[in-house]
Amino acid sequence: MSLDKLKLSKPLITAMTDAGYLTPKEIQAKTMSRILGGQDILAVGPEGSGKTTAYILGVLMRLKYTKDDAPKVLILVADKDRAIAVIDQFISLSKNRDLNIVGLYGTGGVEAEVNELVLGIDIVVATPTRARAIYLKLGLNLSKLQTFIVDDAALIVQQGMQLPVCELARSAGKCQHLVFTEVIHEKLTKMTDQFLNFPTVIEVEDFGDSKTETVAQVLYQVPNYKTKINLLRHLLRDDEVFNKVVVFVNSRLTAQKVAISIASPKEMEFSMFRPLHFDENGFDDFEDFKQSEEARVLVVANQGEGPLNLDGIPFIFHFDVPEEKETFLSRIIKNKENPEEVVAITFATDMELVQVKKIEQSIGQKLELMDLPEELLVEKTLRTKGFDKNRVVKVKAEEPAGGGAYHEKKESNSKNYNYGIGQKAKMTMKKKHS
Repeated sequence: MSLDKLKLSKPLITAMTDAGYLTPKEIQAKTMSRILGGQDILAVGPEGSGKTTAYILGVLMRLKYTKDDAPKVLILVADKDRAIAVIDQFISLSKNRDLNIVGLYGTGGVEAEVNELVLGIDIVVATPTRARAIYLKLGLNLSKLQTFIVDDAALIVQQGMQLPVCELARSAGKCQHLVFTEVIHEKLTKMTDQFLNFPTVIEVEDFGDSKTETVAQVLYQVPNYKTKINLLRHLLRDDEVFNKVVVFVNSRLTAQKVAISIASPKEMEFSMFRPLHFDENGFDDFEDFKQSEEARVLVVANQGEGPLNLDGIPFIFHFDVPEEKETFLSRIIKNKENPEEVVAITFATDMELVQVKKIEQSIGQKLELMDLPEELLVEKTLRTKGFDKNRVVKVKAEEPAGGGAYHEKKESNSKNYNYGIGQKAKMTMKKKHS
């Protein structure tokens, strides 16, 4: 497919060609007409699939340049590095246009950022917490917003920034909403349901042509840590099948907790690799575990450990998905010199699905998703307190509650205005230029 199929302007196609874009990615082809049509979109695609370029092209096509003091586009990103990358890509694709864009990510003073905003900005790229902080100080005007974009939404949810995203979306009022993410899960949809209006969901898979040969892979999606423990106990009951198992976790403290949680009355049946305390069941040498007939399950922390020789271990559990995908890949890529059958079983919560997606991209295939056993006890996830759009707001009584010490202000001292930081900045700028 050629770039002409995206129905972009000639200057924009020229800018794309100069930047090295020769053909559109699948997600760009599927989303562009809907972005230009003003629809709300929830787009799902892996890293490198072209999600950022898709919304940048859409914004550059729809944006009408005026000298308004309020931005027309707000893009929320997870951190400073991502904000800088998005701004650089905007600049790369808009060389022939006078684009006013600013990044808000908390490295400078609030006053300086507000002063920049009041000079007139078309596009704001910001972290949710910084944008919300400046908005609450009346420094970020969302009254003329046309497009509200959440970039890498799964990572924003993982960092716990759903509340500022929802508050900013509701404060923006009626506008187009575009959400881009690598994965969809329950916590993400709880956030987007608060502001997306009948969105079109577009999902693409881009595994490429190469496929890595791995050991057998299965994936269990679980809601929380306690359910992981219940599932591990449930599977390990079958000691005939699971006769030699290594369970990988991310930290030594987690390894200790897991080993205690699945403890067996049989001495050394379940143990920890390099235990934290001398009186805990464990092995300091991995080969000792492999040779021990009594030892069936060994819990190993990724933290501070190098690669282990897993030859002869038929079952590998990833109780936690490793933070570095290379750690995971080193264990599941098939060893051609070792023909033994190995099964790798992964437990993943919603927050770990992004790492799972990166692993799937690396091996060029999806992990086989398994249903949770019917008899498994699924623990409830405690709800975190968030913004309730149906909450009742108590209005402060107009009558003073100060008692006998209260007295009316003199008319000359009474204040009947409340300037926000944005209005003060405008007044200051006027004084400077007058």
